[in-house]
Amino acid sequence: MNIEEVEGIVLSEMNYKETSKIINIITKKYGLIGVIAKGCRSLKSPLRSVTSKLTYGNFIVYYKEGKLSTLKEVSVINPFNNIKKDISRISYSAYILELSEGVIKQSKNTKIFDLLISSLLKIDEGFDPLIIMNILELKYLDFLGVMPVLDGCSMCGKKNGIVTLSSYRGGYVCDKCYTNEKIVSEKTIKLIRMFYYVDISKISKLDISSKSKNEINMFLDDYYSRYTGLFLKSKSFIKSLQKLNY
Repeated sequence: MNIEEVEGIVLSEMNYKETSKIINIITKKYGLIGVIAKGCRSLKSPLRSVTSKLTYGNFIVYYKEGKLSTLKEVSVINPFNNIKKDISRISYSAYILELSEGVIKQSKNTKIFDLLISSLLKIDEGFDPLIIMNILELKYLDFLGVMPVLDGCSMCGKKNGIVTLSSYRGGYVCDKCYTNEKIVSEKTIKLIRMFYYVDISKISKLDISSKSKNEINMFLDDYYSRYTGLFLKSKSFIKSLQKLNY
């Protein structure tokens, strides 16, 4: 058993015995690891404030590969104070954490960690959490092996004459293959492809209409339901928030 320092963020937590917790941490070095934080629920424990979801820091652990590691101490990198002040940001962030845990269990790609941290940092900076969530959701589809077709018609491969976006058809639909799919705006067709290629960490401005935001979100919501097998509790609360805002 080695002492290791790993950069990571707590994705989920579960009470263990009377005063401890088992926390799941996504790390840059080892992917998803389970860690026991002994005594962290006691009032005087120095681990009490650094073992909850959304804790992003350097974790010093007694590391056991493939087994439950033990937490020694944590140095917080970013407390995400702005996220924690706002119920909407908290809710989107909670969903992003749960989604990331589901994705990393299916793919060990190290890019998942970087995408997650970049997304949370942008939400903390004040960028629209719905847009950041949708960008991340789209990128994660690559790791789940069900990426929609966004470089041509999903039915025939035709590059031009794209008229809409359909989850049922698996991506873009051209004028020749179109039947009765719901039409989305031309702006939405262009934006969702941009979402896939944009570097989240370099986003400096987001100016997207409510119509396009809604169309992209509806497409991704339906796409996840159809193809990913991920049905997350935190998404239900997100949907409730969205109903209040529209």
